[in-house]
Amino acid sequence: MSQDTAHPFRTIEVSDPTLAPEGLVFVTVKSAALGQRADLTLFVPRQAGGLGGVPIVILLHGVYGSHWAWAFKGGAHRTAQRLIDAGDIPPLVLAMPSDGLWGDGSGYVRHAAQDFERWIVDEVPAAASAALGVCDRHSPLAIAGLSMGGFAALRLVGRHPGRFVAASGLSSVTEVEQLDALIEERRDGWAGEAFDRRVLDALQQAGAPLPALRLLCGTEDRLLDANRALHGGLQAAGIAHQYAEIPGGHDWAFWSRHLEDTLRFLAREIAR
Repeated sequence: MSQDTAHPFRTIEVSDPTLAPEGLVFVTVKSAALGQRADLTLFVPRQAGGLGGVPIVILLHGVYGSHWAWAFKGGAHRTAQRLIDAGDIPPLVLAMPSDGLWGDGSGYVRHAAQDFERWIVDEVPAAASAALGVCDRHSPLAIAGLSMGGFAALRLVGRHPGRFVAASGLSSVTEVEQLDALIEERRDGWAGEAFDRRVLDALQQAGAPLPALRLLCGTEDRLLDANRALHGGLQAAGIAHQYAEIPGGHDWAFWSRHLEDTLRFLAREIAR
C-alpha cells in the first residue's frame, strides 16, 4: 500500500486476505515510535464481518519471539475462534505485535532512541484500525502477555490506566532485572524510572483507577516466587486483582492452555 493520510503511518503494508490463513492478517507499518518498520499479526473472527468498534485484545510475546508467536506457537487465533463460535466470548480482534525486535527482547519500554511503549499503546491499535474495517478509535482495548510480555501488559496498564479495560499476565517477569539472564544485550539505554523497571511500582503510581487485573503462574515456573511476591505487594498496596497458581511450567503448553481462561476474563471485562 502507498502512503495514506487516513492513518498515522508513513507507510502500511497489509497481506492479501485471499492468501492468508484462518482469518489472519499480517501488517507492516513504518513506526514513528521506533523509527523503523514494525510487524503485527491480526486475527479477525468470521463473526466480525460488518461490525464496527470491535474490541481489540493485544497479546504480547516473550523474549526471542516475534509477532507470529501467539498464533503459530500458541494457536491463539484458533482458541479465540472456538470460543466465539461457542458464544462464550463476543467477537473480538487479536492484535499480536512484535516487541520491536530490539536484541533478544526490548522489554516493551522506552529506550534512548526508540519508544517501544508507545509502539504498543498507541501505534498497535492504530495499525489494527487502519488495516481492518471492523476496528476504530472507539474499540475497547484489553491486553495480555507471557513472560516479558506479561511484564509489559501489567506495567503498561499502570502507566496508561485509562487506555485499557483489563490486563492479564501469564508467567510474568515482574522486574526488568529478571531479563538480564535471558538477553545478550546490556540495558544501558533503557528507561530507568522505578515504574519502568518494576510492575508493582508502575501499578502503584497509576494516578487513576486501574482496570481489572489478573495474574497467573505455573507451580513449576522459575518465576513463581517473583509472581508470589508481586501478588503480596499488590495485596499490601490494596490493589484489586485476581491471582492463581496452576500446575505447569514456563512454556507454550502452559500459555496456550490458559489463553482460553485469559480470553474469558478479558471478554467479561470488555462487556461490563
